[in-house]
Amino acid sequence: MVMEAKALLCAFFFLLLSTLAVGIRSGWPPEVEEKQRATLQNGLGRTPQMGWNSWNHFACNINEQTIRQIADAMVNTGLAKLGYEYINIDDCWAAHDRDSQGNLVPNPSKFPSGMKALADYVHAKGLKLGIYSDAGPRTCSQQMPGSLGHEEQDAKTFASWGIDYLKYDNCNDQGMSPQPRFSSMNRALLNSGRNIFFSLCEWGIDRPATWAGVGNSWRTAGDIKDEWGSMTSNADSNDVWAPFAGPGGWNDPDMLEIGNGGMTTEEYRSHFSIWALAKAPLLIGCDIRSMSRETREILSNRNVITVNQDALGVQGHKVQKYGDQEVWAGPLSGRRVAVVLWNRGPAEASITASWSSIGLGASTVVDAHDLWTGAVTPSVRGQLKATVGTHACKMYVLAPK
Repeated sequence: MVMEAKALLCAFFFLLLSTLAVGIRSGWPPEVEEKQRATLQNGLGRTPQMGWNSWNHFACNINEQTIRQIADAMVNTGLAKLGYEYINIDDCWAAHDRDSQGNLVPNPSKFPSGMKALADYVHAKGLKLGIYSDAGPRTCSQQMPGSLGHEEQDAKTFASWGIDYLKYDNCNDQGMSPQPRFSSMNRALLNSGRNIFFSLCEWGIDRPATWAGVGNSWRTAGDIKDEWGSMTSNADSNDVWAPFAGPGGWNDPDMLEIGNGGMTTEEYRSHFSIWALAKAPLLIGCDIRSMSRETREILSNRNVITVNQDALGVQGHKVQKYGDQEVWAGPLSGRRVAVVLWNRGPAEASITASWSSIGLGASTVVDAHDLWTGAVTPSVRGQLKATVGTHACKMYVLAPK
């Protein structure tokens, strides 16, 4: 009965978001606004986090030199100026065991200068350093200790190093419920003396979107793979929880795979568009030191990033579906609307977004700004229609006249 009640509550908020999807003047209604206020204890995550994470490309093959070079590349490529600020180290950074005082210590062969020196280097670039741990006795790789039972100690260690972000995984859970384990680390971070962004990686199993106040972002799906089917599946899983996202706390369908080689350029463009519309974290997962021109162009699209970082902070979601053709939409500040026409089918198709499906009044006239081509179609009335290639999308911002 409790699970049914939660499901009904989620469905209600999802319907409410559909009703309010466009023309919103003041953001969420009071019930949802209260949930968002509960997530703002550390003042972070007013917009979805942007940065880079080591796991998708490097897995455990990380070291101090690589992280320094990634920080250099973030600045040299211009990505930092676009808002990509976190350089996040994932699993496998620590020694196999804690020291004699029970502290986590960096693996000396991988990070010989230590984490404080690395944080200082990253901070000198105008960037922030993130790190990884787990709500179990060992991390997912089994190569380093987790933080279960050491939350306060580890949080203070991270703070002393100058860490700005913690990704917290859920492997080796000892059969314990995730909410109290993640809540313990949340309290420890709040008591650490440093504001540290808290990213929950519980994979969406125990409905972390409903845990108001525990984290700044929470995974809503399993680990993404550099494959079309995995990316689309994670997008759908994330979409269910749209009403629970907002400033201070964001749904996380996992990191970006753009540039890792498993999808086409059009598929990667769809990946970036849907993540941006859904107010998902934009955490690059490729090797930005050697990324292609196409990868850089996708990740550097300022207009798409602006949708993701819009101050209104309302997650866009799926509003129409006809077979493999979909319309995703969401409100932006200034009475504007972001729309993605997404063709998930095997052949080119025409897709139409009706004004009623995205919440616009029948008489509304808009200028349609294509975020990928830069073209502007003036004075559009009643519907937005485009021909979209296979596995491709068209992304627009509609500005009422």
